[in-house]
Amino acid sequence: MSYSFQGMIMLTVSATVSTLRPTPCNTDTSNCPSATVGQSAFLYSALGLVALGTSGVRPNVPTFGADQYDENDEKELSYKYTFFNLFFLSIKVGALLGLTLMVYIQQEKGYGWGFGLPTGIMFASLVILAAGFPRYRYKKPMGSVFTRFIQVIVVSVRNHFKGVKVGPKVKLYEVATKESDIFGARRLSHTPHYRFLDKAAMIEDHELTDITDRWKLCTITQVEELKTFIGIFPVWASNIAHSLSLAQQTTFFIAQSKILDRQLGPNFIIPPGSMQVFAVLSAFITVSVYEKFMVPILKRKTNHPRGLTSLQRMGLGLFLAIFALASAAAIEHMRRTHSNPSSLSVFWLVPQYFVLGGAESFMYVGQLEFFYDEATDGMKSVCGALFLSEVGVGSWVNSALVKIVQWATGTGENGWLKDDLNESKLDYYYAIVAGISVANLFLYVLVARRYKSRHQG
Repeated sequence: MSYSFQGMIMLTVSATVSTLRPTPCNTDTSNCPSATVGQSAFLYSALGLVALGTSGVRPNVPTFGADQYDENDEKELSYKYTFFNLFFLSIKVGALLGLTLMVYIQQEKGYGWGFGLPTGIMFASLVILAAGFPRYRYKKPMGSVFTRFIQVIVVSVRNHFKGVKVGPKVKLYEVATKESDIFGARRLSHTPHYRFLDKAAMIEDHELTDITDRWKLCTITQVEELKTFIGIFPVWASNIAHSLSLAQQTTFFIAQSKILDRQLGPNFIIPPGSMQVFAVLSAFITVSVYEKFMVPILKRKTNHPRGLTSLQRMGLGLFLAIFALASAAAIEHMRRTHSNPSSLSVFWLVPQYFVLGGAESFMYVGQLEFFYDEATDGMKSVCGALFLSEVGVGSWVNSALVKIVQWATGTGENGWLKDDLNESKLDYYYAIVAGISVANLFLYVLVARRYKSRHQG
């Protein structure tokens, strides 16, 4: 978080100190001065620090927060899942303030205030975080999980080429202590899948004296840790289409907003980016209604303490995203074929924002629960980072899909995606993304049905 704070300070300074910005344009906006190398370097350094800080905060906050609750205490365990909902809503509160209050301050007071106020809020959050240091529950570092993964792969391959075979009666190595030899991590029981990796825990050389060298012999726990990660990976991969759907919210949805009537009253024009407020409001409503009303009803029908399992919540999020994209395609087709499209209100876009916001609430919280519960003691933060990496992968897939569509349809009269949406066929693109989401949902159902939780034994 300190890196993000430093980056925000630099952004505030960049927006305030005139020498750190290009000279303002005159009346001729086509000949604006470019930023100097130093100005660009300062800005990119600030953005880099913010990104670095965010990459450390976002994967670790949900894990660290959930670690504050004792899994052996039923009451505290229920609070852990409440925390996941609150964490998601806290992100949405920040988004709501950013899309409304911060936009207004930036427009009325300038970028100095627009960056300065969040910087002050971040400083206050650092103080609050530091105040809790004496009361937090801490788990000591357990070493690099990727090093342990590589050790298992190296030893498995080495033993395979030595002719080692895994049989049902073969004994695998594990330390004799109650805890595993991964400091602070519990021992894991052996599972029969991915048996090739079991070769890493076989004592092929019975004269081996240094059994603590994990580049020569791994433990069952270490092997099972890698097996868990491999098992989680298909679930992660089958959720990427949802991130592709969310990418529309910050790209083409905003482009649509710009060319519709955004007049609200005689003196106010809605900023295009502020339309995302409806997705945020939907998330608040969806989480509240689900927790307050749906969970008690579903608990009686499913006998699950959370109403739906984390996999079911994720599947529901994927299902709802299809309707959001179908709505976007239908509304865009109506706008494109309307006799006077610029007269249409921007509020026609509310359904697609609203449904997509509800889909995100089910998917985000479901993923938080799934990756935290399924991760072993030594890889919770890594699984949190894996979950959040979907956002970046989804944005990359969206960019790649746009390029493919442009290559396939061209940029001429029949091109689907052009700089001018009035000359484009964005509804066709939305239909493609909706079709991808349908196919992805079927894939996800297959993956989810085949997935076996590590808690099932």
